[in-house]
Amino acid sequence: MTEPYRLYGAHLSYYTGKTRAHLRYKGVPHVEHLSTRQAYQEIIVPRTGVRYIPVLISPDDIAVQDTSEIADFIESRFPQAPILPKTPRQRLAAQLFELHGDEWLILPAMLYRWLYNKDFATLGFGAALFPEADLATQRAAGAQACAPFAGSLPFLGITEASRPGVEARYLEFLDLFSEHLRHHPFLLGTRPCLGDFGLMGPLYAHLLRDPRSGEIMHMRAPRVVQWVERMNFPDPNSGDFLPDDAVPATLTPLLRTLFAEQFPVIADTIRLNAAWIAAKGEAELPRVIGQHACRIGGVEVPRAVFPYVQWMWQRAADIYAGLSEDERAGVDAWLGEVGGLAAFQTPIPKRLERRDNRLMPAG
Repeated sequence: MTEPYRLYGAHLSYYTGKTRAHLRYKGVPHVEHLSTRQAYQEIIVPRTGVRYIPVLISPDDIAVQDTSEIADFIESRFPQAPILPKTPRQRLAAQLFELHGDEWLILPAMLYRWLYNKDFATLGFGAALFPEADLATQRAAGAQACAPFAGSLPFLGITEASRPGVEARYLEFLDLFSEHLRHHPFLLGTRPCLGDFGLMGPLYAHLLRDPRSGEIMHMRAPRVVQWVERMNFPDPNSGDFLPDDAVPATLTPLLRTLFAEQFPVIADTIRLNAAWIAAKGEAELPRVIGQHACRIGGVEVPRAVFPYVQWMWQRAADIYAGLSEDERAGVDAWLGEVGGLAAFQTPIPKRLERRDNRLMPAG
């Protein structure tokens, strides 16, 4: 019997839900291991060099950490029912929604968790690290482990000034996504795409599973709750992407928000990354390289500069750059409708790449 893949993660982890759903969808034989303190010390850090989950270890002993790279790895080994469409508009839309789930819905996800669900999350972290310990020990361990996360809201641009807007934007997202789900079970038809799995990160672990935000989703957006349930146990034979490279018009408001609110942060990050590299040379980029002024929740606030978001944007930009002349004409017309044409004409002065789980200038 073939050895199973090993997934190290947790149900309260933002990104584990994305990979878990993908493994289930593909029917990949796997065993999930809780990311205990012992797992961090003996497996996660030694195998990846970083303290981030999830981590996937294959039967032939390849360890993959980043969820986008995990997705690529799974697709390369299990190509049936691919999650990235072959047609250009749908392929780009799927990549954009992965970007949106991974790097922008983290705002409401972190806000609700650490302002409204902190006690629940603290105990959850402690129970994951020390599953056999008593409650007092778990709470103490959780409080220590959660301190960096709980204090991260200002780094994300979440302040008293921006908080009302972040909450309002999230409720609007629920309404818009619910309306889309009234017509389609997934983003691009009756089969989940990469974007669906990207949205699973925030919508499952933080915004549904945590009690306060979960109540909001149940009461305001039951169709989104049903989508999360489908995504947790997706059927690989459930259907297909829409014909004729169609991207539903119900997604247009969500994409316009991405380009109007998220992309300006990405564009400024690209500029600041290039300046940092010009000053520092070919060194590894840290997780944060200072701060910049951004519009978050409709107001201007300081926010940390996270170089990694450029690498995520490059995944979409590379799809656009690889289009044929005929494909680009149709894609440009669609991007004009959703407010994204100028974004894909924005130059990237210095590309980034990931090497051994380190973010480096491409060379």
